[in-house]
Amino acid sequence: MVDKINRENLAVFGNIELLAKQVVEGFITGLHKSPFHGFSVEFAEHRLYNKGESTRHIDWKLYGKTDKLFTKKYEEETNLRCQLVIDCSSSMLFPLNEEQTKLSFSVYAVASLVELLKRQRDAVGLSLFTDKLNLHTKAKSSTRHHLYLYNELEQHLKQYKESNIQKTSTAESIHEIAELCHQRSLVIIFSDLLDKPGEEDEFFRSLQHLKHNKHEVVVFHVIDKKKEVNFELENRPYNLVDMETGEKIKLQPSQFKEEYKKSIKKYFRDIELKCADYKIDFIPTDINTGYHDLLLKYLLKRQKLF
Repeated sequence: MVDKINRENLAVFGNIELLAKQVVEGFITGLHKSPFHGFSVEFAEHRLYNKGESTRHIDWKLYGKTDKLFTKKYEEETNLRCQLVIDCSSSMLFPLNEEQTKLSFSVYAVASLVELLKRQRDAVGLSLFTDKLNLHTKAKSSTRHHLYLYNELEQHLKQYKESNIQKTSTAESIHEIAELCHQRSLVIIFSDLLDKPGEEDEFFRSLQHLKHNKHEVVVFHVIDKKKEVNFELENRPYNLVDMETGEKIKLQPSQFKEEYKKSIKKYFRDIELKCADYKIDFIPTDINTGYHDLLLKYLLKRQKLF
């Protein structure tokens, strides 16, 4: 079973699609062995024939084998439109010089969701933003479109430079996405929510914009819990650098640890409570855990939608 993705494997295979398939295959295997084994996930390429429908798409060969009527389900048919959104600002490159960053975790998670959506014959689109919307595709379900998304994710991950500071403008980008997604969709956002101070209200106005346009919204709050929440650093002086402004500060972690933990937990808790007020699913997501829990939470959300 593959849960965590090894970046060395990506370097060998050069194919993020292959690794996404491994994650999803492992997830499906685990799902059947877990307490969720009865969870209804439809991966079939056919659906039961409904009385009164046209008979032109009935699979008569399958009828001969099963004595049941099924209609062929084509790629352009879709049960759901899902827009996957990734915050690609510089703060998402934390922690530097480690195998897994918040950005790489988000990219691999999104690739896994693309694979799962593909198997469910759902339409999927991709949006990438920093201080502006850098990429936005419409939600489609064709094989060609899936390959395009995998390529964009892979190329973006390879080309991203630590020295190229990318600031965040989450609210502005989400407002734009709300306008570009013309049909009701499930919008899934991956972000560390580390925007400019004082912009929380505008962020929630942008989420409300999505809700006003009849979209369902899930926010995966991507964090390195060990370092960013629990502040587990060695007891020595540090030079801390703001990855989006370059501002630096010297400190001894032990002197500020308790105060920092209290403040950051309150900040994220306030965001979570406000998301609940807006009926937005807020899901804290630690990059040091695997991807299967994330996929399960997506499926549970989908079950609530339909």
